[in-house]
Formats: sequence, C-alpha cells, structure tokens
Amino acid sequence: MRILPIDLDDPGDLVTGLHDAFVTGSAEDAGPMVSLPWFSYLVTTGGPGERAEAWVATEGGKVMGGYALALSQHDNTHMGWLFPLVVRPERRGRGLGKALFGHAVERLRAHGRTLLLGEALAGSSAARFAAARGMTVALAQARRTLDLRTADWAALERLRPEVDGYHLERWIGPAGPEELLGDLATLMDGMNDAPRDADIEDMRFSVDRLRAREESLPLTRLTCYTMIARRSSDGAPAGYTRILLDADRSDGWGHQADTAVLREHRGHRLGLLLKVANLLWLREHEPHLERVITWNATSNAHMLAINEAMGFELFDEWSEWRLAL
Repeated sequence: MRILPIDLDDPGDLVTGLHDAFVTGSAEDAGPMVSLPWFSYLVTTGGPGERAEAWVATEGGKVMGGYALALSQHDNTHMGWLFPLVVRPERRGRGLGKALFGHAVERLRAHGRTLLLGEALAGSSAARFAAARGMTVALAQARRTLDLRTADWAALERLRPEVDGYHLERWIGPAGPEELLGDLATLMDGMNDAPRDADIEDMRFSVDRLRAREESLPLTRLTCYTMIARRSSDGAPAGYTRILLDADRSDGWGHQADTAVLREHRGHRLGLLLKVANLLWLREHEPHLERVITWNATSNAHMLAINEAMGFELFDEWSEWRLAL
C-alpha cells in the first residue's frame, strides 16, 4: 500500500473515495455529516486564503485512508490544519493511521510549518490516537443544538431585544455588492477575539479573501442566511451572524456559523439580537429544517449564555489538538 498525492486540479474518484472513508469512519460522530461537495471543497482548497494538499492510501484501487492539510497563505503561516485524517474501519489496527499521521507531519515540515492543529470528539478513538501521537489539547469546545421542531418560538420572540440606534440588514446566499464585502471584512475582525490556541495570531480578512469565501458557496453546495447590524447614525457595520445549510436541504440540519460584534459596538445585546432575528427569519423560509448546530469554545461564556438562553442544549464535546514540531 502506497500513500499517493491527490491531483487537486483533477481529483476524480480519489476525493470521493476519501469522503466515503471519512463517512464510514465517523460512526462515533452523531452530528451532521459533511456533504461530498463541502468535503471536496475543503480537501482541495483548504478554504479562502489557504492552500491545500491531500494524500490517500489505496489498495486494489480502493481508498483505504488518507488526509488533507490546509495551509494558510496570509496569516499563521507557521501552522497547518489537519482535516481529515481517516482510515476505513476494516483497515484499522494495522498501522495505517500512524503512517498517514507521520506522513502529514513530514509534509508540514517540508512546508516550513511548526504547528499542527486538528479536532477530535472528546473521548473518541480519534482523541486517543491524537494523544498517542504526542498531541495535546489546545482548546476545549462543545457543540450545542436547537431542535426547531420543539423550540419555544413564542419565548424566542420575547427574547429578541429592542436595540436603539441600530438596524438589521439581511440576505440569502453569497454577498454580492463590493461595498458589502468590505463591511464583511471589517466585521470578521471581531472573530479575532474568540478563544484560540495561544500560538495562533489574528486572522487578516481582506476584501479579496471575503470575495473568495462568498464565491465558494456554490462550490460547496451550501446556502446561507446572513444578517448584519448597522449603526443607524452612519451605517457603520457593527455585528454579523450566518447560518449555513445544504442547498438540497436533505439532512434537516442548519449550521450556525460565525457570530461577531465589533468591540466598539458591544454592550447593546447585538449578539443576541442578531442570532435570534436570523433564526426567526430562517424559520419563515425553511419550515422543514429540523435542527441547528453550533460550535463554541467552552471558555466563551458570553456566547454560551446567548445560546443557552435561546434553548440550545449540549450535544457533544470536542477538543482542538496541537503538536509543535
């Protein structure tokens, strides 16, 4: 069995095989599964502002395992993100995972990177694997879900605060106008206050990076509901939230993505306003949607309080793992 690179310009069946290995190897994860288009985008690009490489181990023409690395090009050029690293269940226990991990570490070194990060469900075989490879926990995280079928919508309506001096703006799908991309780039700076590994520097969000992110949405087969808050006196962008869902709406899940309020606009309950208003709007357009899932660092007390007030309940716990090279 050899470890072979995937041609990212023509990934063909190898990415499909890697996704199948990922799905079959994720039995411990009871949450929504990453769809093939979304997975393919992440594996072959890493995401806006990043460069990716992916490798697979094949046997008899079938992908038995593999991994992908995402390498940021604009900030944090000392680190790489490992997603996924996976071995098909029938091939586990034979050293393939260890070989793939060692290969990923050497590739990271070849790129001059000194920090490897990845995620694993707490208490899972992946977490035990990470610990056995010398990785340590950098950040404790948790996923929470809101069951939209049983949510107390009247209580959510009452929870929506009245905020003087600000108004909301919303749209479905990618952001279009050029000036809106600039506003989003400004708002994304608010994400730099979120808890993170001590060796991760601020992310830099340019208009070009945000444009690439928005243009990627059709490739991932995702749609999104986005809402921003503006200061009414001058239209300055103040806060932002977004929920993603598969374009075919087949799995019933919505994914709460970033929520950020810029420092100078905090203290007005804009975070709560944005999240509640966006969820109520989503319900109007997507009444079939069953659940929304969100990630937070367990140390992010403010956002956890908002989610719990909205009725989100703990689903499972994850860890971000690190290895200094």
